[in-house]
Amino acid sequence: EMGKGGMSHGVEDVEENMAAWLLGVNNLKILPFKLPPIGPRDARIRMKAVGICGSDVHYLKEMRIGDFVVKEPMVIGHECAGVVEEVGEAVNHLKPGDRVAIEPGISCSRCDLCREGRYNLCPSMEFFATPPYHGSLANQIVHPADLCFKLPDNVSLEEGAMCEPLSVGVHACRRANVGPETNVLVVGAGPIGLVTMLSARAFGAPRIVVVDVDDHRLSVAKGVGADATVRVSSKREDLAEEIEEVKKAMGGGIHRSFDCAGLSKTMRMGLGATASGGKVCLVGLGHSEMKVPLPSAAVREVDIVGIFRYKNTWPLCIEFLRSGKVDVKPLITHRFGFSQAEVEEAFETSARGGDAIKVMFNL
Repeated sequence: EMGKGGMSHGVEDVEENMAAWLLGVNNLKILPFKLPPIGPRDARIRMKAVGICGSDVHYLKEMRIGDFVVKEPMVIGHECAGVVEEVGEAVNHLKPGDRVAIEPGISCSRCDLCREGRYNLCPSMEFFATPPYHGSLANQIVHPADLCFKLPDNVSLEEGAMCEPLSVGVHACRRANVGPETNVLVVGAGPIGLVTMLSARAFGAPRIVVVDVDDHRLSVAKGVGADATVRVSSKREDLAEEIEEVKKAMGGGIHRSFDCAGLSKTMRMGLGATASGGKVCLVGLGHSEMKVPLPSAAVREVDIVGIFRYKNTWPLCIEFLRSGKVDVKPLITHRFGFSQAEVEEAFETSARGGDAIKVMFNL
């Protein structure tokens, strides 16, 4: 493209765009990533903050999640924020220099689910780093501009990248109708359990109890605002007494439970601990099948809702961060640069768990 005074200004001539490519099991390499041309409604974004999600680690270790199989080299990463470098001619709400958080899924906008507003369930969804679509751990990406949300001055790019996991918690709280009269139980204090807890608080939940098998994670949950925590075992035979302990810790009815682990035992805990007329939301996907006593929950009219990713969450997440209703900063525990050695170390750190919650790349 010719610029002012006949100078060509193709950025690609000046520097090569690089990305972290998943090539095979435990094989990540930083290699060139050619960007598509910018369409009229697209934006080219320079990535500044990219978080590592459990699903990224899972693809690295297994090359698949359920039916999604990595069959050819794929750029990884989907929790991200950056700075606008260029916009297509039909884009009015963004300009170069704007800091943006990015929603990673592109739905078709034409199917029945999209048209009724449930675009997260679109069968043609193109989602960052879900095969066969490339992700965003790269110097630059091209993405639809309407999925790029401008960040206020007091919200950092790292916090912008955290809008992606936070969105899962926000969507779960919306699906479960969390409000100022609903006491909340969160089972599992990993990154998604923690953002679900933060979201539930922002939605007005008066009391939140968090359950996990790990003391360190529970101390983090307490640090970011859990009213009480209960340490449990992974043994099924302890379940009955643990449910009593959780009810005691709540000190009132448990109206909403979020299973953020997705195991038979955690779902049994949610179903058993939730008060009659309440709701259980299945967020985590630990087991693909579970054996649970559904009838005893059904006769107490305990509703079970599932979630898949999120929809229309970025504006609310950004508002929660701007206003201080949600603080995700304590969840970012490790930071790495974008070199081959650091990318490998970052993924090992995330996979190891331990004291790592959110591992973040600063590009």
